[in-house]
Amino acid sequence: MSHVNIGKTYPAPYQAMLAFAGTAAEAGADAGLSPLLVELVKVRASQLNGCAFCLRMHAADAVKHGETADRLAVLAGWWESQYFSLEEQAALVIAERVTLIGDHGRLPDRGITPEDVLTEKQIAAVTWLVVVINSWNRIAITSHYPVAP
Repeated sequence: MSHVNIGKTYPAPYQAMLAFAGTAAEAGADAGLSPLLVELVKVRASQLNGCAFCLRMHAADAVKHGETADRLAVLAGWWESQYFSLEEQAALVIAERVTLIGDHGRLPDRGITPEDVLTEKQIAAVTWLVVVINSWNRIAITSHYPVAP
């Protein structure tokens, strides 16, 4: 894969991406999503995409919003734990469905139906947030954003 930083090479699309991310964040706030839930969704999608840059950033942001090391440690297997609320579980199902959209028919049944837990506005907002983080993951990975201790 190229080592070209696409945001530096073409800053206008990068600025548009920042605006898009801001609009999606506003939708999340309007829908009543907690900042912690928003960060959990970003971390889970970034785990699935293997984006170390976004994982580090959003895990730190989650901690700032009160996330614990225990919950972050089991997030990759969230459905096996009792750590996450029904609202969080529903949002994580959406994160997996959108991130792994090409594997939709092969995704395991997590036993949670987002439509039974979240409002239409919350489902839409979570979906937009996942679309945004998936885009950022692709920008960071293809541009080889540095991740160092």
